[in-house]
Amino acid sequence: MRLLLHDLQQEPIEFSQDFAPGAIAYGDEVKAIAPLTVTGRADLVEEHHGPHEVISDIRVRGKYAGKFELPCARCVEPVEQELHGEFDLLYRPTGLPFDSAEHSISTSETEIGYYQGDGLDLEDVLREQVLLTLPARVLCSAGCKGLCPHCGLNLNHGSCACEAAAPDPRWNALAELRDRVKH
Repeated sequence: MRLLLHDLQQEPIEFSQDFAPGAIAYGDEVKAIAPLTVTGRADLVEEHHGPHEVISDIRVRGKYAGKFELPCARCVEPVEQELHGEFDLLYRPTGLPFDSAEHSISTSETEIGYYQGDGLDLEDVLREQVLLTLPARVLCSAGCKGLCPHCGLNLNHGSCACEAAAPDPRWNALAELRDRVKH
């Protein structure tokens, strides 16, 4: 769904939409397994910079909820994750002429997104919000054993026939010291 400046100049846009799994690409590791439901509103916010310059910002507010599948951080098996959240975002047009002198930006300026052309895609807003809401790491269970570092077998499904890894020879001096202390 494209939020067009021309439409927003007439009146705010209310939206309520379900995005089917696969309608929004979240990357290789994140997969939507149920529709992403979103409701909200988009408004045009006019920002006056002097008597003749008006900047048309787009403010998008809404709520979303959906179910996703992520890989377990240890065994890479798929893990279901329900997400829901709210957002209140401001988007400014790209390519605005700014003073060429260097200046620091305020905290409020770091929270502004940018749009190109005649509007903003709601799908882009949602992709960003979902990816920011996802946990950095998920586990299929607290006791997940992960993968064998040698053969790659999922150790949750059974044990492998790999030999224990040979100890690092750099630790031999400490092992000898431990043996001498025990005697």
